[in-house]
This record gives sequence, structure tokens and C-alpha cells, in this order.
Amino acid sequence: MQAMPIRIFLVLFILALIYPSSLIAERIQSPPDIKRESAEVLPGLIATPERRTALVIGNSTYSSGPLKNPVNDAADIAAMLKKLGFTVTLKRNARLQEMDEAMEAFGNRLKRGGVGLFYYAGHGVQVNGTNYLLPIGAKINKEADVKYQAVDANKILDEMATANNGLNIVMLDACRDNPFARSFRNASRGLAIVSSAPSGTFISYSTSPGNVARDGDGRNSPYTAALIKYMQEPGLTISDVFINVRTKLKKETGQVPWELSSLEGQFYFMPGSARKSADTVSTGKATVERDESSVSTTAATDDLDDEQRKVELEKQRLEKEEALLTEKTTLEEKRRQLEEKKKQLAMGKRPSASAANEIRRDGRFIAYDNGTVLDTSTTLMWAARDNGNNINWANAKTYCENYRRGGYTDWRMPTQDELAGLYDAGKSQQNESSPRLPLHLTELIDVTACCPWASETRGSDAALFIFVNGKWRWGPQSHDSYTRALPVRSGK
Repeated sequence: MQAMPIRIFLVLFILALIYPSSLIAERIQSPPDIKRESAEVLPGLIATPERRTALVIGNSTYSSGPLKNPVNDAADIAAMLKKLGFTVTLKRNARLQEMDEAMEAFGNRLKRGGVGLFYYAGHGVQVNGTNYLLPIGAKINKEADVKYQAVDANKILDEMATANNGLNIVMLDACRDNPFARSFRNASRGLAIVSSAPSGTFISYSTSPGNVARDGDGRNSPYTAALIKYMQEPGLTISDVFINVRTKLKKETGQVPWELSSLEGQFYFMPGSARKSADTVSTGKATVERDESSVSTTAATDDLDDEQRKVELEKQRLEKEEALLTEKTTLEEKRRQLEEKKKQLAMGKRPSASAANEIRRDGRFIAYDNGTVLDTSTTLMWAARDNGNNINWANAKTYCENYRRGGYTDWRMPTQDELAGLYDAGKSQQNESSPRLPLHLTELIDVTACCPWASETRGSDAALFIFVNGKWRWGPQSHDSYTRALPVRSGK
């Protein structure tokens, strides 16, 4: 019976030697410290519970107006987006079909849900208020070619609307100078504002409407360089990112990026809090708890940041309103000039037609006794009749340039667009060469066969306009069957 207490005493003595009381106490208190240390690490991780899908295109090697940076911009944006949790499709120097197919595939992937992002760097132009993205290899000789040789920027918005995935971002670093401006009748600088976009869409232009952006002297354009800088900062909302981009560019280059948004919530490229890590770096302390004074200071700082953000947003709104007001003023001036021109026409002040006597009217067309017909909507003056015989393109051009009816010496061959302006599906006249196929234009202009020549050429081919169906096509310049010469001149 005495041996048992001795044995118990020896066991307790050995345990005391192996596990000192201070260590036992430390182990009892250590779990809260471990948990607190883990919580410090978690805010530095990227949390992206939603699916993120991106299509990135950069075009540089244009035959007209090549650019240095777009391919670099696209590659660097793609790399950054991958770091931010996006599944990225990257296209460099893409042709028309490749861009179309990439956008369609992108739209199909968006149907799985999540966040969609489209980035484009390269040439972009606006024609009649529509934005077009120019692929590599586009053959653009005139303004009308853009519709068939470039990608309508609305296509990517249509894909997003069809996918109905909830949140989409569009970034267009495409407001550089139009390389084809000289061949356009109404050349406009920069891109136009998109009038409609799917709900939940954020659209960013590298500069304000009607202005052009810089390509940049370094590896990236100024816009893309600023994007890369601020997208990776933790805790910035998408609005914060682009406000920072705009502030930086306006200060350094004078360029003012523009955004349109119909977002219904916040989006973070990099979740987390940049403010906490900045405090830690500046103080050099890894504090876990803050006293009341530090909390109140942080709250005051947050309030100040909110006020600054509100001021910046209000400034952005005022800049948009100013741009819209300028555009409205310009349109009103053009409308005033048009009304003045209409009044002059109504008063009989028609250019170069005052010496002739009016003999007949058909809507906007007026026929005169000197063998001419005036289109009052375009002020173009037409010959009242074509040459009347089959003719090849070269002889048709000579015929038009040597035409002297009305006493004028500036007759010429019309363009495709000018001939298309005569086409009127609601009117018909006898086709002398093919009576079963009527021609659709005013009867004041006598066209004796289906197809007058147009001035545009492509190699050994030239353009023909078909008044049977209102279409045009290319034909050999030597072709002389059912072709005619119809002179035209400017009435100004």
C-alpha cells in the first residue's frame, strides 16, 4: 500500500520536468494567437468566386497607318487579367473573320455566367455615328467600304446582351487617328458615344468623344499603361480604377478617358483593402487591434475619400454634359444651315439653273429645258438622258467628261453612292434594253439600260450600279453590254 503513493509521486515529478508550467500555460493561450496570425494573411489573397472571361485583341501591322503599341498593350493586359483570375483569349493582328469568330466564341462562353471583359487596341473609326474596329488586311478605299471591311463595335455588345451574364466590361483603346480620313466624305475624329448597351455594362474609351488618343512612345499606350498600374491595386472598385486612370492621363498627357456605365453593383479587379497594407508599411508595425483614436482617424479618412470620389464623379458628369452640349450646338448649327439652304431653293435660288426654264417636277427633282435635271436634296445636276448605247468604262468616262449640255464644262462620271442616291424602289420607268425588268428611279432621268458605270475602279474592274434591284457590282472595264454613261456635276 505504501508503494502506490511513491509511484504516483514519481510520475508527477517526471511530468513536471518534461512539461514546465510556463510551457503548459503558453500552449493553453496559443490558439487565439494562431488564429489572429491567419486572419492577417487572408486579406492579401485574390478571392474571385464568380467566373471571369476575357477576349483581348491587339492590331498593329496595318498597311495604312501601322501602330507600334497595340500588340504589346494586348499582351500585357492579357497577362494582367490572367493574374486577376480571368480566363483570357488573346488575338494578335487579327483579320476580319478571325475577329468575328473570336467574338462569337466569346459570347458563347459568356452564356455560362460570370463577368465578361472585352479589350481592344488598334485603329477604330466612326461612320455616321457607328463605331468600327479595323482588322488587319482591311481594304478600305472609301467610306462605304468600312461597313463590309471592319467589325461593328456593337457586335460585342450584342454578344453580351444575348449571353445575359449580368456584368460586362468593354475597354476600347481605339481612338487613334483615322488612317483613311482623306478618302472619307465626312471624316470624324475619335469614336462616337454608344447610345445603348446591355444593363450591367461598363464601357471605357481611351479618350473623350471626338478626340484621338496617343499611341505612346514606350512599350504601352498611356491609357493601357495606367490601366495595368491601377487594376492590380487591392480594394479599388472599377469606378475608382478608371477615375485614377483619367486623373493620371489628364495630368500627364491632357488625354481624358471616358466611361459609360449601367452597373448595378460594385466590381473589384483585385479584392481586398489597399488602405490597411499601406498603414502597415508606413508605421512598420503589425498591429491587430486599434485604439479608439486610430479608428476615428480612419473613419475621417474614409469620409474624406468618399467626398473626393463624389467630387470626381460630379466633375466627370459635368464634363459629359459639356461634351453633349457642344455636340448639340454643332448639330443645331448644321440644322440651321440646312434650313437656310432649303429656303434658298424654295425661293428659286438654285445654283447654275437660273439661266434655264423649269419644265417639270417629280418630288425633289426638277427638269429644265437645257437637258439637265437638278436633285434639290443633294444639289447634284444630272444629264436628263444617258448616252443611249452600250459602252465600256473608259469610253463612258470620256463621254461624261466631254459632255456639254446646259453650257457646263465640269461634267464627270458619278460615284456609286451618287447613283445609289437616284434609286427609288417606289418608282419605275421602262427599260429599253430589257422591257420585262423595269428601272427604279425618277422618270425625269431617262436611263435606257440597267447598269450605268460608276467612277470607282479596282484593278482591271470598275463599279456598275444596277437600277433593277438597287445593288452594285464589279465588272471588267472592257465590258460593254447593258452598260451606259450618265454624266453628273455639282450644282454648287
